[in-house]
Amino acid sequence: MSSPHELIWHACNNGDCVQVAKLDDRVLIRDSKSADGAVLRFSTQEWESFVEAVKRGRFDGI
Repeated sequence: MSSPHELIWHACNNGDCVQVAKLDDRVLIRDSKSADGAVLRFSTQEWESFVEAVKRGRFDGI
């Protein structure tokens, strides 16, 4: 298994956001300002459900 430091992390353009990486059947999330901090792990299905909810506006106004 790769460590979080060996993964390819994808982030927004300004660097003040979360970063996302894929590891096997998991999606990893971390704070771009704290690369050595906590890493959240989600199944691919959990991540896809979250992305769909965002697209449908589920979190608008939070």
